[in-house]
Amino acid sequence: MAEGERQSPPDSSEDIPPATQNFIIPKKEIHTVPDMGKWKRSQAYADYIGFILTLNEGVKGKKLTFEYKVSEEAENLVATVVPTHLAAAVPEVAVYLKESVGNSTRIDYGTGHEAAFAAFLCCLCKIGVLRVDDQIAIVFKVFDRYLEVMRKLQKTYRMEPAGSQGVWGLDDFQFLPFIWGSSQLIDHPYLEPRHFVDEKAVNENHKDYMFLECILFITEMKTGPFAEHSNQLWNISAVPSWSKVNQGLIRMYKAECLEKFPVIQHFKFGSLLPIHPVTSC
Repeated sequence: MAEGERQSPPDSSEDIPPATQNFIIPKKEIHTVPDMGKWKRSQAYADYIGFILTLNEGVKGKKLTFEYKVSEEAENLVATVVPTHLAAAVPEVAVYLKESVGNSTRIDYGTGHEAAFAAFLCCLCKIGVLRVDDQIAIVFKVFDRYLEVMRKLQKTYRMEPAGSQGVWGLDDFQFLPFIWGSSQLIDHPYLEPRHFVDEKAVNENHKDYMFLECILFITEMKTGPFAEHSNQLWNISAVPSWSKVNQGLIRMYKAECLEKFPVIQHFKFGSLLPIHPVTSC
């Protein structure tokens, strides 16, 4: 990753809230386009993008089958166990989980819902349920499982893509697995960006690499030439290295998701991801 893309992650060991912290139910704060300035200056934005980039660095060059270390807290997360002393944080953190599975009225799903799940994981780090050491497991175990569930919902209910840009968007539903998946493939001995449009290469390697899992799912859900239904990805396949793909996707995520009012107007802010401006150290 280019130095310009690095940001300091929220350190869960320092961010564990004191027992006296007042947790609050997150609410929307971005009501108009001019409010986007508050979002980009906020502590929430800094912590969120720092979290995304920390995980991006953690999975670099590693397969989904990588033998990662998982803390006891991360294992317990799968069973939705939160320590008793953190019970007061549950209502605040749970809001992000509820927001992450799509809209029950419109039956749609998009990158804003995906961001809510990433925010949920970020909050778990901030209260100490997950640790910095868990960064690989967060992506490979928890987030990958989340993708499995969402893909099943998308197939079963034919969910509408929320805010899709059609053939000009990266994907109808996801963005983060392309970022983290491209990081996995950095310095791969033989798989290059041009290979992800090769059916044989995808079929042989998708179980190890999140990016290729995404490509496989797209080809299962869409018909016709890949260059036509996924033009943006087709263009990315011409990029010479996975490092450049990764850097470009991070910039694209900021511009096309985190800086778009239709996406961020639904983001909610609380005590863990606050709207107040980032504080200088």
